[in-house]
Amino acid sequence: MKYKIILAMLAIVFIAAGLPEKGFKSIFNGKNLNGWTVHGTEKWYVENKELVCESGPDKKYGYLSTTKAYDNFILDLDFKQEANGNSGVFIRSGIEGTKISGWQVEVAPKGHSTGGIYESYGRGWLIKPTAEKEEALKPGDWNHMRIRVSGDEVTSWLNGTEMVNIKDAKIGAGKGFIALQIHDGGGIKVRWKNIKIKQL
Repeated sequence: MKYKIILAMLAIVFIAAGLPEKGFKSIFNGKNLNGWTVHGTEKWYVENKELVCESGPDKKYGYLSTTKAYDNFILDLDFKQEANGNSGVFIRSGIEGTKISGWQVEVAPKGHSTGGIYESYGRGWLIKPTAEKEEALKPGDWNHMRIRVSGDEVTSWLNGTEMVNIKDAKIGAGKGFIALQIHDGGGIKVRWKNIKIKQL
């Protein structure tokens, strides 16, 4: 028990310090969009070694998906909402055009359930964080998100705070890629960096 507590404390220190943990691999090279696929007409580009998503003139939904599918994993990333931050991270997803299937871990302005899990074109919201937990979000600053997907269980953390945990059979049966989202409506700009994954 004591050994497990020490390991858990070390993991928290690594996350807080932004240090790499064993087994994690970067899936964004800081130079270009190699390893990713753009869906839609919204803007995805690299600036100052950061991945930027920005609404284009069409003001539609847009997605940037990994070319590789991921099943069980821990995903770490940092994001900063420069403008309206209505975005998200999709897991075990598929797409036709810009109609995405799968589950989104929400990234949004405060009060709009960052860290909650939404099923697109399905059941809608599956679970939302409490208002108290949403205080972990730092508007206009860098935020650290961790998502753990294992079998039918998904857990999200924001800046070290566990936001939600859910077990769901439909998620457990899901397969597909990871994707970042731009919501429709225009005026959205979010920066991403330190996108790393550990396959379980």
